[in-house]
Amino acid sequence: MLILPSLYLPPIQYFAHLYADPVALEDRGEHFVKQTYRNRCYISTPNGPLPLTIPVVREGNGAHTPMRDVRISSHGNWRHLHWNALVSAYENSPYFEYYADDFHPFYERSYEFLVDFNAELQILVLDLLQLTPQISTSPDYVRALDLPEATDLRTLISPKRQLNDDTSFHAQTYYQVFQQRTGFLPNLSIVDLLFNLGPESRLILKQSLYD
Repeated sequence: MLILPSLYLPPIQYFAHLYADPVALEDRGEHFVKQTYRNRCYISTPNGPLPLTIPVVREGNGAHTPMRDVRISSHGNWRHLHWNALVSAYENSPYFEYYADDFHPFYERSYEFLVDFNAELQILVLDLLQLTPQISTSPDYVRALDLPEATDLRTLISPKRQLNDDTSFHAQTYYQVFQQRTGFLPNLSIVDLLFNLGPESRLILKQSLYD
């Protein structure tokens, strides 16, 4: 069993764990953490990884806002910017045209809460990957001590951590459009894998976790 955070188009590491352990509990009661994958994903560009960050509004003093209460800010035109960045980065990738119509609607409609936007994108991605995990959600903070058998990924999957901190995850190389220019960029958003490998993405997930 996994304890998961709510993440925006999570990195490959997240879905590799779900491939290996398809029973999970998503914690929507944990406090929002800035500069993490909760409202940020990384995609490939000719100049290296590019973060796409969703602007958010937090309740009260902001420092202790549960994820369930984090709202998406209407300030700026982030949906347009994110979609244009995805098109610019992946329009020449093998499978972008194949999947573009699945993702584009998410950048045309408004969502009030970050967890709802993240969750609906996650449903799409899992469907495209043909993964059927059993994911339940908790509105309250999940104490890891109450689930001693679970693998807690809330702080392990983070741009602030080194990949080798996750001793069960091994980033597999695959074709990337800008690889000759940037070198291989590991553990980008799952869309990087999907747009480049399409149906073969499952194989990379399978190979990415040690037994």
